Amino acid sequence: MTSKFVPILGSFALMLAPAAAYSDEAHINDAQIAHIAYTAGALDIAAGKLALEKSKNPKVRAFAGEMVRDHQAVNDKALALVKKLGVTPEDNPTSAGLTKQASAQHDAQAKLTGAAFDRAYIANEVAYHRTVNGALKTTLIPGARNAELKSLLETGLTLFSEHQMHAEHLAASLKK
Repeated sequence: MTSKFVPILGSFALMLAPAAAYSDEAHINDAQIAHIAYTAGALDIAAGKLALEKSKNPKVRAFAGEMVRDHQAVNDKALALVKKLGVTPEDNPTSAGLTKQASAQHDAQAKLTGAAFDRAYIANEVAYHRTVNGALKTTLIPGARNAELKSLLETGLTLFSEHQMHAEHLAASLKK
């Protein structure tokens, strides 16, 4: 991975920082939490689809397919829950920032090919899951007031922690 990706990877942590600020000030609500979680999933689906288009590596393609499938399943459950609860997910600075940074990451990765793309995609997946999982643990789950939303976030955290471990393992194998 080239050093030009380091600022982009680190920026995901900065984009989730406003969620912590909301929580500390007790201003984040379930509609905002739902939007952040859904946005994070949708962005990883888009990244996975790009990897399926660009990568020729069977392990990277399998991982990307898993990301698309799993994040879509969680997002489908989230949409069903907000519909059931009659809640409209609310855009907020965190979800807007995530979208902006993911767009920059997508554009940078789209210019890469072969092993350089694979390494950049997987490195981003490690960083992204680490950041999102941290936000789930410290901000989103504790900030959720609705028990069903909290339960869905906890289920997501379990699944996404497995994704992070898989991505870390795959990243290590791509360095060889």
